Amino acid sequence: MLCPHPKFIDASISQAKLALQNGEVPVGAVVVYDGEIISVAHNEVEMRNDATAHAEVLAIQRASEVLSNWRLTNCTLYVTLEPCTMCAGAIRASRISRVVYGVSDPQRGAFGSLYDLSQDTRLGSVPDVFAGVQENECKQLLDVFFSKIRG
Repeated sequence: MLCPHPKFIDASISQAKLALQNGEVPVGAVVVYDGEIISVAHNEVEMRNDATAHAEVLAIQRASEVLSNWRLTNCTLYVTLEPCTMCAGAIRASRISRVVYGVSDPQRGAFGSLYDLSQDTRLGSVPDVFAGVQENECKQLLDVFFSKIRG
């Protein structure tokens, strides 16, 4: 799928590359508000010894600080990998309006692959979701990481 704002998904890919360099699962995320990137993050689980230090959660926390508001309505999250259940919950709780992600995650994905928390109206307003954006580049980073681990 072509991305209407490739510079934003490119920024998330750059973050994923930083994660890869740091020995983390290469996932990167950026939050965009009013056409500007207001926060960037990549996975820091290993660095922090914190299972919750996913790129999406960190990007949401930083965006909330920038806007001085936990409600991130009118924000878009660009992320290289489909959000897991934890990240999906954070996205829905923060009321992000749009999520654009690169590659689906059939093992843990909660925005359509394994579960679909993105469209559950019981969780409040439903974000627009765009999947498969620059999928090959996002998948390649994951393949590099997991091929190193699996030898």
